[in-house]
Amino acid sequence: MRARALMFQGTGSDVGKSLIVAGLARAFSNRGLKVRPFKPQNMSNNAAVTPDGGEIGRAQALQARAARVAPSVHMNPVLLKPQSDIGAQVVVQGRARGNAKAADYQRLKPSLLAAVMESYGRLAAEADLVLVEGAGSASEINLRANDIANMGFARAANVPVVLIGDIDRGGVIASLVGTRAVLAEEDAAMIRGFLVNRFRGDPALFASGMEEIAARTGWAALGLVPFFPGARRLPAEDALALDAAPLAKPGAKLRIAVPLLPRIANFDDIDPLDAEPGVEVVRVRPGEALPGDADLVILPGSKSTIPDLAALRANGWDIDIAAHVRRGGRVLGLCGGYQMLGRTLSDPDGIEGPPGTVPGLGLIEVDTVLSGEKRLVAVTGTAESVSFSGYEMHMGVTEGPGRARPFALIDGEGPEGAVSADGRVMGTYAHGLFADDAQRAAWLARLGAPPSGLRYEEGVEETLDALAAHLAAHVDLDRLLELARG
Repeated sequence: MRARALMFQGTGSDVGKSLIVAGLARAFSNRGLKVRPFKPQNMSNNAAVTPDGGEIGRAQALQARAARVAPSVHMNPVLLKPQSDIGAQVVVQGRARGNAKAADYQRLKPSLLAAVMESYGRLAAEADLVLVEGAGSASEINLRANDIANMGFARAANVPVVLIGDIDRGGVIASLVGTRAVLAEEDAAMIRGFLVNRFRGDPALFASGMEEIAARTGWAALGLVPFFPGARRLPAEDALALDAAPLAKPGAKLRIAVPLLPRIANFDDIDPLDAEPGVEVVRVRPGEALPGDADLVILPGSKSTIPDLAALRANGWDIDIAAHVRRGGRVLGLCGGYQMLGRTLSDPDGIEGPPGTVPGLGLIEVDTVLSGEKRLVAVTGTAESVSFSGYEMHMGVTEGPGRARPFALIDGEGPEGAVSADGRVMGTYAHGLFADDAQRAAWLARLGAPPSGLRYEEGVEETLDALAAHLAAHVDLDRLLELARG
């Protein structure tokens, strides 16, 4: 018997689609159903490595975790990783297929539908319920031709849709009713109901609003979902999450600065540090200086290292980092950040732009040559005799005298990363370091912070359970199952 399926689209980006699908995946998994998340097309530089040797959007990896299954490349068959304002790397079923500018990708989409439908079929064959997440806005009728992310997929797979609006940003009545107004009748007919997300205050005050939306659209009102404060304790996929107001931590013992590069990738590496009560993470935006009292500067991953290195210099952050090191501060480069810390960065094949070589920050004696082969693998090992688990996701080979002082020893492989001669500047290709409680505790101790006892991964599980309970209290789950079509 083919699985039931239900698709969740939004009136816009960042209305909470990913979070709602994750919560529902845990809620229905708690009922004993075999649930699989699916997103036909995603655009994000925050990706996860899958056991089958590919990469998918971070949100689908979290949704798989919520459903208590291993992530698969088929949960996100098309992943777009922006490399510039107009172009992106196209990843199909976990593997990079090439780069495409926005206009070129629109012409490429029809050829990708077969891979999308194949992946969906694989998941549907092994599940009781497939929860599908749309992308961006359902009302982007300018992109409707050849669409594979929203109504194009819904109609191709004959999957009913629930539309999500975000009341927190204002104008939710207009956004839902306006979506109904611009959709073609055949597309609008796929929508069975709507959810209003991130409500704050007395729900009785919006009862008439829910009725008005239902009357004007003909869609069933399926739930008014209050704001869920625990959302920031879960890994975010959209870089819009970086705009959130920082947590106030007046008693913080450590200050960690993270410059926000234009093409920042895998920024959830920083989330576990945010969760530490004694750590203040300062996300430094363009035009701002790195704080002079930071204990540690972290250079995060990047989808386009050479352009982001140029942006780092344009903001004067290279000068700030050099001053930080002169004062005795520490620097950690993760993946692309590691490559920036070296002496040179070469792109002979023009992967990120015109072929050539640029100088790095020169803080570690290594040189990087970008290559077309991407390394995607889960890793375990030790760093300064403390074990850790994580993953690698990068292009390029880094070598040089600094490699004689490795950052870590990877099980089954040997030395990885590099450390400066004075031991204060470190670089590694390993992502996920700080999610490992032992490794994070060792770093905090090294920087002089008392142990907190935070168990980060347990906290993620508890938050997923709380999210599932939150949705079950405000959404009719039985009605959603009735609407799901096999």
